[in-house]
Amino acid sequence: MELRQLRYFVKVCELRSMGRAAVELGVVTSALSQQISRLEGELSTRLLKRSSSGVVPTDAGVAFLHQAQLVLRHADDAVLAAQQARLSGHVSVGLAPTTATVLGVPLMRAMRERYPEVRLHMVEALSGHLTTMLQARQLDLAVLFQTDTPRRWSVTPLLAEKLFVIASPTLAQRPTGARVRLSQLADLPLILPSGSHGLRATLTAAFTRARISPRIVAEVDGLALLMDAVRAGHGATIQPGAATARHDRDDLQLTQIADAHVGRRNLLVSLSDDELSPAALATRVVVAETARALVREGRWAGASLLET
Repeated sequence: MELRQLRYFVKVCELRSMGRAAVELGVVTSALSQQISRLEGELSTRLLKRSSSGVVPTDAGVAFLHQAQLVLRHADDAVLAAQQARLSGHVSVGLAPTTATVLGVPLMRAMRERYPEVRLHMVEALSGHLTTMLQARQLDLAVLFQTDTPRRWSVTPLLAEKLFVIASPTLAQRPTGARVRLSQLADLPLILPSGSHGLRATLTAAFTRARISPRIVAEVDGLALLMDAVRAGHGATIQPGAATARHDRDDLQLTQIADAHVGRRNLLVSLSDDELSPAALATRVVVAETARALVREGRWAGASLLET
């Protein structure tokens, strides 16, 4: 006997109709009828009287209905108690600057709502530095972009990001149109992060594959300063759409990189489960849920969900 079967039976009794209950439960009528039949078979008694006008519980069904409602109420109370348990402790979460721009505040809000007793330590740093901090056990979890992580770590695919050429509308060499290929960017003045940045390594490999040498006019490792320089018209940059989350889109023009191999995968990486506290395990769930909600709601520009 499963809780699902009890919920199905209770809903059928409430609505007095297999068809209406199936619609409300989001299942096909045949599957609902099959589960009820299995329940009756396990109990070796008929629970419902079926007719052309609908269904009503038998005497046995009425008795079973009362107990089933009680069981479901207790089950719902158990779920609520678990969700509202006052976890406490300290959890360290690392985010790259572009990720923190879109995910940071929503994550803090979600944690405060669900686990107010957990003290959240947020670290914004380059992905390579976050990896080092994880290895040194200075972080519990982080959103990273590299896949060559140690086997002892837990890795959950989160989302894939498109990359964009981001420029001021006043920059004469900016690309026009909604999409552009890397091979068309040879003369574009670029402001990029330095070689220590994971995104720079990705772009270097992509430019090499496109067989062009980019025109890099400046290197800036701070996202805020980099975007200020772009808005001032000193050059364009190539970043995920999240980089513009704190900026007025009227001041910037985004052109998607059309090359299929150019993009960035976001991975939720943590220490192994046996090394994480209950608070850290709960936070990992909240990070994943918050990030995916931002993508589904269209609040993470250029992002799409990855299969877990």
